[in-house]
Amino acid sequence: MRDHLALSEEVKDDVLAVFNQIAMAESHVHGIPVTDIHFHEVGTIDAISDVVAVSLLFSMIKPDEVIASPVATGYGHVETMHGVLPVPTPATLEILSGIPIYQGDVEGELCTPTGAALLKHFVKKFTQMPLMSVGKIGYGMGTKDFPKANLLRAILGEREGESDEVSGLFANVDDMTGEEIGFALEMLFEEGALDVYTTGIGMKKSRPGVMISVICEEKDEEKLVRALFKYTSTLGIRKSVFSRHTLHRSEDVVDTKYGKVRIKRSSGYGVERRKTGYDDVAAIARRENLSICEVRNNLE
Repeated sequence: MRDHLALSEEVKDDVLAVFNQIAMAESHVHGIPVTDIHFHEVGTIDAISDVVAVSLLFSMIKPDEVIASPVATGYGHVETMHGVLPVPTPATLEILSGIPIYQGDVEGELCTPTGAALLKHFVKKFTQMPLMSVGKIGYGMGTKDFPKANLLRAILGEREGESDEVSGLFANVDDMTGEEIGFALEMLFEEGALDVYTTGIGMKKSRPGVMISVICEEKDEEKLVRALFKYTSTLGIRKSVFSRHTLHRSEDVVDTKYGKVRIKRSSGYGVERRKTGYDDVAAIARRENLSICEVRNNLE
């Protein structure tokens, strides 16, 4: 198949990866080796055209990030080459493993194995629409009639930054040394905390204490709760959920008279910033016997 596609190697890789997703799912649900899989509906010209066209489109657009809403599967039953199957079909459900899905209120198959495989291969995050400036909009209309519009909408836009939710974990301690607290902060970062900081507080019986604050993604919350109990003397942890706005961040490496230096860039909400990476600047400062400020000024 690969040699017969008059396409770039990148597009060929994507096409084969999508069909491999389907083959692996079919292999699992049928309990047979991948080499024995025979494509039925997904081997038709329509399905092949869909996969090739989507792969070619992504190659042309080259988006920095692909985000999709949680996937509506529909419900009920559908007739296939294997007989009448529940919706979502076993192969579709297998491919969607690990992806947020919901049934919805439409009776019928809203997501096929081909669609599921395309989503799993190209989409990196399944969440609500982020804050962005809309550039272009595309619609794909289905042929089946449902009570709701049978369409897929794609939006190409520029991110204005990011908005999401994070968990805050808070623990108070009054019987740990500075060294113990410092070690605990290091371990919390190693466990995946987005940020960790301390605040001086007054505790019961007029004892001075420290509040350890941990900001983390929801998926890492349980792991960091365990780490807080393990590395601190706290007897209880409070939790809050915060909405946050962040700038879009990227990093690249540039050649300078001192050698390669990482440049950290951030943008969004009408703001653009750039900053040299501290570790690189500090290494140059030590080597050249300069201050951090002198190195940064020379790099401007």
